Amino acid sequence: ASDVYKRQPLYRQEKDWQQFGVEISRTTIVNWIINCVTRYFIHLYGYFRRELLKRKFLMADETRVQVLKEPGRRAQSQSYMWLVRSGEDGQPPVILFGYTQTRARYHIEKFLSGYPGGYIETDGYQGYNNQKNIKRCCCWSYVRRYFLDAIPKGKQDDLSIPAVQGVQYCDKLFIHERYCKEHGYSFEQRKEYQSKKSKPVIDSFFAWLEKQHPAVNSRFDKAVKYAQNRKQYLYTYLEDGRCSLSNNLSENSIRPFTVGRKNWLFCATPEGAHASAVAYTMVEMAKAHDLNIFKYLTYVLEHRPNEDMSDEQLALLAPWNEEVKKTCKNK
Repeated sequence: ASDVYKRQPLYRQEKDWQQFGVEISRTTIVNWIINCVTRYFIHLYGYFRRELLKRKFLMADETRVQVLKEPGRRAQSQSYMWLVRSGEDGQPPVILFGYTQTRARYHIEKFLSGYPGGYIETDGYQGYNNQKNIKRCCCWSYVRRYFLDAIPKGKQDDLSIPAVQGVQYCDKLFIHERYCKEHGYSFEQRKEYQSKKSKPVIDSFFAWLEKQHPAVNSRFDKAVKYAQNRKQYLYTYLEDGRCSLSNNLSENSIRPFTVGRKNWLFCATPEGAHASAVAYTMVEMAKAHDLNIFKYLTYVLEHRPNEDMSDEQLALLAPWNEEVKKTCKNK
């Protein structure tokens, strides 16, 4: 579970073991992973999902993954790895990965089935629109990136350039956000502060957008349209102090997968992709609670979670459990 092996392809691990005189094939390693997932980790994964759906503030992101042997699909087809996690609600973080063959919106609908309702922070993907019982918040970091990309090289400080002005509007919102955190504002205080300080900035931003006349299909044109098309969702976070201004937490949680993908490139089978989703969930949950990954996975396997365990029993193996933290805490 070292940083090296978390992202190292199995064929390279196979070669490394050979250097120590140990013959362990990548097929054997794959079978170990899938066996641990299907016999043990999957039960904690289900518990984590049930706990996640109790939260009122969620965050989500998705990224491509190539799976070679999907039934009825070409090996070059793109599948998706989704991430749904808890938001900044002051409770222990819950992070879940999930694999699907496509990016169709019904996948996220299925994942969130049974959700009683709340807010979800996302990027600009339209598939999150109009989900049942969910109010969507859109990420202001994405808005800022679009305007940042539209600034001519070397002109980042030239306030006469409209794209620079767009970045300045976004920066004001992040300054207000940082102010609330630095002063330890409660969720109620944060909402009140944002209604006084942040809402006028957003109002001015969209009024300013209406006055812009960018060249068609230019980067600035794309930035303007990106924000205008998501106007209602960019206001939503003002409704509750526990809503997030950006989706950065989700991006940080899914980044280990995207970085690892550059090394291992693809999953061979859907079973392997599902196993990867569960395994990444276990690892990221350990990291989110500052646990030693190897110790936590060992702890879980020693206690062998199974389908007969109640949620109360599975809770004893959760990374926020005091005994788990005591045993598996990073030194």
